[in-house]
Amino acid sequence: MSRNNFQVLSQRCLVAVVVTGISGAIHPSHAAESRPANTNAPSIALDALVADVLEHNPELNFYRAEIAAAKGERRTAATWANPEVSTTVGQKQVRGGGLSDEGVAWSVSVQQTFEWPGRIPLRKAIANHQMQLAELGFAQFKAALAARTRTLAYGLFAAQEKAAAAKEVANRFQQLREVLVQRDPAGLTPQLETRIIEATELTLQRKATEAQLASQAALLELNQLRGQAWTNATKVEPVKLTFAAVPKQEALLMAAQTNNFELRMRRAELEQQGFKVSLARKDGYPSLSVGPYYSQEHAGDREQQIGVGISLPLPLWNRNKGNIATAEARQAQAETVLYVAQRDLDRRIVQTALAYQTKLAEMEKWRPESVDEFRKAAELADRHYRLGAVPIATYVELQKQYLEAVEALLDTRREALEAGQELQRLTGLEFKPAQTVTPEKSPNP
Repeated sequence: MSRNNFQVLSQRCLVAVVVTGISGAIHPSHAAESRPANTNAPSIALDALVADVLEHNPELNFYRAEIAAAKGERRTAATWANPEVSTTVGQKQVRGGGLSDEGVAWSVSVQQTFEWPGRIPLRKAIANHQMQLAELGFAQFKAALAARTRTLAYGLFAAQEKAAAAKEVANRFQQLREVLVQRDPAGLTPQLETRIIEATELTLQRKATEAQLASQAALLELNQLRGQAWTNATKVEPVKLTFAAVPKQEALLMAAQTNNFELRMRRAELEQQGFKVSLARKDGYPSLSVGPYYSQEHAGDREQQIGVGISLPLPLWNRNKGNIATAEARQAQAETVLYVAQRDLDRRIVQTALAYQTKLAEMEKWRPESVDEFRKAAELADRHYRLGAVPIATYVELQKQYLEAVEALLDTRREALEAGQELQRLTGLEFKPAQTVTPEKSPNP
């Protein structure tokens, strides 16, 4: 065996060891891939998946319980204090003029506490605002949950498409490598081309694995949001999105003033804090307890008393000034929080609208048939490279560009979907930024 042939054989063995080692590192992930890639897994439409999450998400129970707690606080705020019954029993002795007598003395009284006028309505107003805050929090969470589910579902679909495209190209390189390795390369150029094919195959296998891991992560989070077991495999039906134009900036900012959940919550908190300041001031005045009493004594003679008792605390040492100062400070904080939230909301709306418009403009530059043409070109290059009519550089570049085109289109649509949903959540404007339509059966992503 010549020295050159020995080097070629050594290189082949080394590449075989490297490929086997990397395949061993990748193949364990195929066990994880087997569940999500199960062809028997149920297929579900994107909108149906969103509805399923909104119905079965376990965290929704927390917000429902919060609303129930706020209802209980509102009922308590409107309830009068219970009347108080007090009684005394004792022995009475009477002495005078050399005579003495003794007997039983007892009394009973009932007192009802009356709040200072205006306290109960203020407590009811505070409780009503707490109820409003709980309902706004529930609605805000549902809107965010629907947006997150839609993004995850499309991300799962996009990851599955990326994995399929990467696997397709990687298999193409693998089949070509197996053919080239069986040949006895003559000269330096065939050897270098074989190395290029092998290196590109490993890179594409890594991309396919990363896309599969991304789909698994999205599936796990979707199962968590749905309250399902993490082992449940689900496939998202082919998704085609149509995007609506973004409304004018002035319309978005005006809609946010009345529809934004966070802004409405900050306003409700400010109003609630104003009622708390008024209540703290009224708490400085005493409550009045009024009620009838009856007493009877048996010590020689029998004495009876019937009357009305009145009691109230004297506000000498505590006039609730500390609580009033605290409530006023909290009110000032609420005003600041509202102002900051308003400024931050305007910034986020403008920023998100610009991002959404940029993604739409980017997608408008795409021709609908571009990806399909890239795929056909990649297949054509594969056939003609085997015949020797296409150079290695053109072949590898076409395969990579086809894969990058698929990734770019899917990522751009996903980013536009995220920006559009965020813009709708911030403004509450139902301009339907992204709608799903049933696509025709086509190899296009």
